[in-house]
Amino acid sequence: MAINFVEIGAALKAYRLNAGLSPEDAAKLLGISRAALYNYESGGVMKLNTIEKLATLLDVSVQALLGVGVEYYVDPVAYYQRKRELEEAAEQVVVYFEPLSFVLTSHEYVEGLRTALIEGIPPNLLGHAKAVENIERVMAVLEDRRAPERQRNIVSLVSAIQVQRFLRTGLIGTYNLSPQTMAERRRLARVEVERTAALMENEQMGIQIGVIEDTMPNQTFQIFRERHKTSVAVSPFRLGEFPNIRVGVASITSAADAVAHYENLAANLWACSYKGSRGAALLRDLIAQSWPEGSRVTVRLKK
Repeated sequence: MAINFVEIGAALKAYRLNAGLSPEDAAKLLGISRAALYNYESGGVMKLNTIEKLATLLDVSVQALLGVGVEYYVDPVAYYQRKRELEEAAEQVVVYFEPLSFVLTSHEYVEGLRTALIEGIPPNLLGHAKAVENIERVMAVLEDRRAPERQRNIVSLVSAIQVQRFLRTGLIGTYNLSPQTMAERRRLARVEVERTAALMENEQMGIQIGVIEDTMPNQTFQIFRERHKTSVAVSPFRLGEFPNIRVGVASITSAADAVAHYENLAANLWACSYKGSRGAALLRDLIAQSWPEGSRVTVRLKK
């Protein structure tokens, strides 16, 4: 097997972030210069004993650094950073998020998500300030993933049940909100679902969306299809109502059996999904059921 040092470097950086180590601290513990560490993280050639030292320092397996095992992440910053790198290399990405694909959401949704994440932190949590700081770091990575050039070659799987719950609850991090705020968060959810319906109706190039009425997995997943490799990311983190980026263990793997299982799952879900105008009509039916007193929302999509 040929060693891909660019991928090793990307994994190294993600694991360093996951371990909470600054470049300076990691270089010092390894007994190398900051420049040498930067070279490794940028895809520079490493000796096997250097890879072994890195694996020991970061408390991961050599196989994981080589990309033949499973990468585990408890730090959402490292996880989303790693996913961003995989997205940049992928020719197509299949996503299942709750309730909608984050990279296809609006700027208003991003701001609402930031607010919901912060308000979801227990007031008396030890390390509250650190949790808020981590949210801002995650949001910086997430906003970069929403750049227009990244919103192409995406196959998005959407759960009708999750959408319905989202419409009824709104983008909230706690129930301890005023009636006016709850109504505004439900309005934001309504606008965002209509935005997805408009994307389906307009069938923009490079964006495919399918709405599934059947039961969906409890954890979200993402398939990154590159020319010579496919990877799968599985996550307990949520970017919808009652969002969570603090608790859970996410994983990324290129193992053939895992990839095959998720490719088969995605294919089956896509085959039974509502697409195009039919999918848009289903989403608007869900909006009507949740807002019987309201009229249709008009969303203008940027070309």
